[in-house]
Amino acid sequence: MPAVSLSLSRLQSLLLALCLVLPLASRAQGPDPVAEAIRTRVEQLAAPGGAIPAQTRALADFYRQRQFAPAWTQAATVDQLLAALADTASDGLDPEDFGLAQLQAQRAALAGGQGTPEQRARFDIAATDACFAALVQLYRGKVDPVTLDPQWNFEARPLDPAQGLQAVVDAVGSGQITALFARARPQNPLYDRLRTALAQLREVAQRGGWPTLPDGPTLKPGMQDARVPLLRQRLVAGGYLAADEAAGEHYDATLESAVKHFQQDQYLAVDGSVGGSTRAALNVPANRRVDQLRVNLERARWLLFQAQGNFVVVDIAGYKVSYYRDGKPVWSSRVQVGKPYRSTPVFKSRITYMTLNPTWTVPPTILKNDILPKVRANPGYLAASRIRVLDSQGQPVSPKSVNWNNPRGIVLRQDAGPGNSLGRLVIRFPNPFAVYLHDTPHQALFDASQRDFSSGCIRVEHPRELAVLVLDDAAKWDRAALDRAIDTGNTQTVNVANPVPLLLAYWTVELHDDGRVGYRSDIYQRDGKLLAALDRRRTSPLQALQGTAP
Repeated sequence: MPAVSLSLSRLQSLLLALCLVLPLASRAQGPDPVAEAIRTRVEQLAAPGGAIPAQTRALADFYRQRQFAPAWTQAATVDQLLAALADTASDGLDPEDFGLAQLQAQRAALAGGQGTPEQRARFDIAATDACFAALVQLYRGKVDPVTLDPQWNFEARPLDPAQGLQAVVDAVGSGQITALFARARPQNPLYDRLRTALAQLREVAQRGGWPTLPDGPTLKPGMQDARVPLLRQRLVAGGYLAADEAAGEHYDATLESAVKHFQQDQYLAVDGSVGGSTRAALNVPANRRVDQLRVNLERARWLLFQAQGNFVVVDIAGYKVSYYRDGKPVWSSRVQVGKPYRSTPVFKSRITYMTLNPTWTVPPTILKNDILPKVRANPGYLAASRIRVLDSQGQPVSPKSVNWNNPRGIVLRQDAGPGNSLGRLVIRFPNPFAVYLHDTPHQALFDASQRDFSSGCIRVEHPRELAVLVLDDAAKWDRAALDRAIDTGNTQTVNVANPVPLLLAYWTVELHDDGRVGYRSDIYQRDGKLLAALDRRRTSPLQALQGTAP
């Protein structure tokens, strides 16, 4: 009996102890205060009452999937994130768009377990917001091109929200943030080369840029001039001249060759002499060229993912058209594009058919601004140009019956054949601008360095070569067959059995195989607007929360 009483006494003591301890244990294992703070702030962000931005939805879904547990608790993962955000500068982006400096300061303040749950929650959410924002900018660009060009019809790089969210969740969980950022960038060698060029040029700019060539008489081969060493140093900085050629006042053959390469890259007259135009191009500051590379990196993020399969690209500012097979260029030709006040538009279409020996119906703008002044000055102009006057029903009208000071209800149409403004061949594709690729009687203009001569259409130096590639039908439409059909003089429509994608794009830099960068004239003044948009600070959804850092 005493033994039994002792056991019961001990049991009662144990039960009493458990009753006292269990409430304490229950309180110790309660909700994580950081997670609760995250939950509160995320629910504020995603509260109903209007459209929720896509990035806010992604951030909320990210934390809901984690049951609001903090994501950035591993020092190595945070290190990778901060380094990846800093490295967006190499893409021409601004790390402060993602609040990098503030994240670094917050991280330092929380070191060693310091900080309240609320402060830790703010840091975690800000880090996630920065991660999502940087990935999106790398993946499809910061600037919405439609805000700069309402006619823009290129689709954005496809982004599946669920897959994108899971990629971030997995990368955070596995500590693979660096790899995640690398995958977000365009997977195209051209993009990597642009980043390399930007890094190299920034090094030049940080060293003070390149020498400025003073005004003076045109520098020519064979001359001795005190400005020649500066010219040599400038060309060394641009990669046109070897470093051991940087000294000497004599304008020798090696220097002449380097100047010609520079002139060719800048679309200047290639004469080997340094006159006003060449000197102006040489003296563009390195920092301005940095900005030129940055805006073209943004264009690369918009467009490079589309460079797949067989397609045609019109490089507007480069005055060139190229045919790509399996994503690689196999043919190119010089082109003439629209004047600055009649610019060739940027858009995407598909080549569907072509016209051999076309007639040309004069567009209203050309009728008003170009043709009518000529007709008023020379009544014989229409006949000499083989242009007929038609009424709204397509019936011929005598030019003498038209009041050329106020013509109404007429159409001017140029007959097919020699001298036709469209030449002997037109390559057509649906678009609202009434532009197309075509032959031209103005062949001599292809020898100009800058070829913005047309009224918006693209004049092709070798259109028949392009036509054969696009038709891709050796049995029926090889070059000999095409020539025979054109030589008949008959107007004929030829359909493209497999329509070919066509991209009309605008780039103001060109990368050469030897690593040199050519900087083109911004003939349509597009770079400045894009640069301003690129430099405009991002508005973070976190700014909607009182006291939360972006």
